Amino acid sequence: MGGISLWQIAIVIIIIAILFGGKRLRNLGGDLGTSLKGFKKAIKDDDEPKKTDHLTNQSSTESSPTDTTSTDNQSTETIDSHGSNKDS
Repeated sequence: MGGISLWQIAIVIIIIAILFGGKRLRNLGGDLGTSLKGFKKAIKDDDEPKKTDHLTNQSSTESSPTDTTSTDNQSTETIDSHGSNKDS
């Protein structure tokens, strides 16, 4: 009772076809297809720069190695109860 049946969908399609006519519906379908194709192309084009940026960043990090030396000569400071610094 509450759902849409096949007959109701068919009646709605027939009414739309009568109101707009076959030519308008074909033009509308073609325009919709062109729009979807353009949208998919735009999404694909947006993804490609991100991939090339990632590859560019990766190649730049490979070409310039980072300095990973550590310093063992760090001094530690402790503060006694009077607030003066003591080097250890």
